[in-house]
Amino acid sequence: MKYDLIPNTLFIKNRKKFMAAMLPKSIAVFNSNDVYPISADSTMPFEQHRDIFYLSGADQEETILLLFPDALNKKHREVLFVRETNEHIAVWEGEKLTKEKATIVSGIETVYWLEDFEKIFFDVMTEANTVYFNTNEHYRQAVETQTREDRFIQKCKLQFPAHQYAKSNPILQEIRGVKEPEELALMQTACTITEKGFRRLLSFVQPDVWEYEIEAELLHEFIRNRSKGFAYTPIIASGNNANVLHYIENNQQCKSGDLILMDVAAEYANYSSDLSRTIPVNGKFTPRQKEVYNAVLRVKNEATKMLVPGTIWAEYHKEVGKMMTSELIGLKLLDTADVQNENPEWPAYKKYFMHGTSHHIGLNTHDYGALKTPMKANMVFTVEPGIYIPNEHMGIRLEDDVVIQEKGAPFNLMQNIPIEAEEIEDLMNKN
Repeated sequence: MKYDLIPNTLFIKNRKKFMAAMLPKSIAVFNSNDVYPISADSTMPFEQHRDIFYLSGADQEETILLLFPDALNKKHREVLFVRETNEHIAVWEGEKLTKEKATIVSGIETVYWLEDFEKIFFDVMTEANTVYFNTNEHYRQAVETQTREDRFIQKCKLQFPAHQYAKSNPILQEIRGVKEPEELALMQTACTITEKGFRRLLSFVQPDVWEYEIEAELLHEFIRNRSKGFAYTPIIASGNNANVLHYIENNQQCKSGDLILMDVAAEYANYSSDLSRTIPVNGKFTPRQKEVYNAVLRVKNEATKMLVPGTIWAEYHKEVGKMMTSELIGLKLLDTADVQNENPEWPAYKKYFMHGTSHHIGLNTHDYGALKTPMKANMVFTVEPGIYIPNEHMGIRLEDDVVIQEKGAPFNLMQNIPIEAEEIEDLMNKN
């Protein structure tokens, strides 16, 4: 891995939190992701399943984590299964986890080769009543591909029909949403790498640059700072491309007088950052562009203040909608009649700001985390309002990642990344 070794104290704490929520005489199993084929002998770069990483730190394929707090044999209360390595694998694929290294990474004393899983699993299942299956229940999931987790669940139900089954996801949603100090440090590193990429851009962007050239500059800076690269597919959207919310082609030339909306950020050690900035191609906002820009910035700043313990996510978004409505009236994009006659299910402001303002962020860009219960300290949320005006050939979104504090204002992990219009202009015209 490119990143520094993460202290295994993080994964030990995470497992303790998960096991404390398990039913008596229950087992939880977590599988790594598959290596997905492209065609011929090509595969996509491996990405670890975030749940097994969260609980073990194991960052390679063909890995299984088994948790059984009530196991009669103390050795089997935490077990990690990894692919057996040998000299041939080392030559062709590189270093893999040995049993000793797996213990150092995870803090798990009992490590077996993967080939021993069936035997050990059958043995512990004779002591267990319930099995926790790790299904994907994220509110935005739309997965059609069968995973190793899916195959395990199917096989387990056939092999052990008399057992009861439970879901690991509700536990993970609760505990993964509240970050440990080690996680916040990793996320800060991801945000700092993102800052370096953004600052690099400000002296690079000029009229007639191509969107993909901007993408390349960012990737260069991210990788040279020990990131694998982008935390998510980058959006580099100039001109009216910014009005396509998930524009990812990044294949157009940036013209003087236009804005570039960039929703792009680095990962570090599998932890995401999530940044949006909007800059002028020629280094100078027009008066109207700056007027809209500052309206978005005011909404972002006011919305950020609301991210405190006790806030309810759905109510928060309603309040942000009111802020945005006021700004859109000030910009003469809406009038009072539009608001009075609006559809409560799709308020008038949605014409110009149609997405949500905040989501959990962590090991996933759209991370696990409780959304229907009050916010807690050490949850990390994005704040990303935007105004999109196709008729004026511009879309503006601004986004930072903030940590909810026990008391006081949220802590902005991106506080050092330029965002004020004047600062951006100054940096773009410095040379």
